[in-house]
Amino acid sequence: MESKRQQKYSKLIQKELGEIFQKEAKLLVGNAMVTVVRVIMSPDLSVAKINLSLLLANNQDLFEKINDHKKEIRKYLGNRIGKSVRIIPELAFFMDESASYAQHMDKVISSLDIPEASDEDEEDED
Repeated sequence: MESKRQQKYSKLIQKELGEIFQKEAKLLVGNAMVTVVRVIMSPDLSVAKINLSLLLANNQDLFEKINDHKKEIRKYLGNRIGKSVRIIPELAFFMDESASYAQHMDKVISSLDIPEASDEDEEDED
């Protein structure tokens, strides 16, 4: 369970990183949509675990590119929140698979061959 302080930092970092991916890191991500799905702070606020959802891109390549530029992204974050926090957390990025999992499940469900209930079946239930 996260403390109020951790939750406050998580929200702040989530908001700022979202803007960083739209502005400062735009060259890095190009036309891809990078969504900061969730941020979880370590109890001492020194590490931020960040779940990213990537759309309109080769996810693996873009994810590696973001990871390779972690220091740069952390610097942008420092410029934005440096005055209001004691330490700029280390960033640990993770792929958020919930969107692709949901897409996969949609495909599975729509491909199921479920026969229509016939009138006879319904009458048997009485």
